[in-house]
Amino acid sequence: MSLPNLKALKMFDAAARHSNFRLAAEELNLTQGAVAQQVRRLEGDLGVRLFHRKARGLLLTEDGRRYHAPVRRALALIENATQQLRRESKRIVLSVPPSFAAKWLVPRMKDLSRALPGLDIQIVASETLADFTSDGIDLAVRQGGFPSGPGLAVRRLCPIHLCAVASPGYAERIDPIRRIEDFCNYTLIQDSHFHWDKLFQTSGIEPSQRFVQLNQTALAMDAASNGQGIALVPRLFLQGERRRHSLLEIWSDASRNESGFYIVWLRDAKPSAAREAVIDWLLSQCGAEGPDLDETSDGGRETQVPSIASRWTRPRRH
Repeated sequence: MSLPNLKALKMFDAAARHSNFRLAAEELNLTQGAVAQQVRRLEGDLGVRLFHRKARGLLLTEDGRRYHAPVRRALALIENATQQLRRESKRIVLSVPPSFAAKWLVPRMKDLSRALPGLDIQIVASETLADFTSDGIDLAVRQGGFPSGPGLAVRRLCPIHLCAVASPGYAERIDPIRRIEDFCNYTLIQDSHFHWDKLFQTSGIEPSQRFVQLNQTALAMDAASNGQGIALVPRLFLQGERRRHSLLEIWSDASRNESGFYIVWLRDAKPSAAREAVIDWLLSQCGAEGPDLDETSDGGRETQVPSIASRWTRPRRH
């Protein structure tokens, strides 16, 4: 025996709940005649009478009452599953480093909401590279060298571009920084990326004093803004500090290397308009330039991949 038409079941359900074909038609945005016809066809297919037709409406028969209860539950399950699927298609779990979240992303969340209305974005602050298959992460931003790993798609968000920063009061008390050696005269604040260590090692300099060591860039920036020394941090994080006049840039590293902020996701992940829109937004906010990079599964060879330019509000063509 073939199953009843789903549209007919929806019309039957609406008529049963309202006890009226006209009200059911208004709910479904149909004509009263169309609803009545589909219900009569359903009764004919089932071989039972579902309603008593009364002058002022409808009354379920005993068969109709027994049939309507499971039909209502089944339709509710379908509706709930459909709504859940639609919500999931607009949900992105984004993993970012804690300092990137605190100093760059969180201050822009209002802009993100305006740019991508209806997007349900969940932020996970973590330094470790996400396990996309087990952690439920759709997209990650990571800081450092080019991320390696089979099956990863990677786009460079922007270079690190390190800057030495201090509070206005601290900056007034120090001499101009003309050489890297000049930093050795002052208190230096270092985070877990050890940028000061690397800078001195590259320059062949042995610092004369120990660093103030903190585990996050955001904490190093806060310590510097409180006049506790000089921090070496990505310029990307400084916009808000400049606006508040809490940090001044006193030196900039002009060297160029592979270090940067990278967007990472599974290359074979199912297509997602939400993921593409978030990638597009991140790139537009950072003003990323240059070719798109995709790490291949054979271990790190970089190849160009198509630009992700789909906007969340743009109709998608099929």
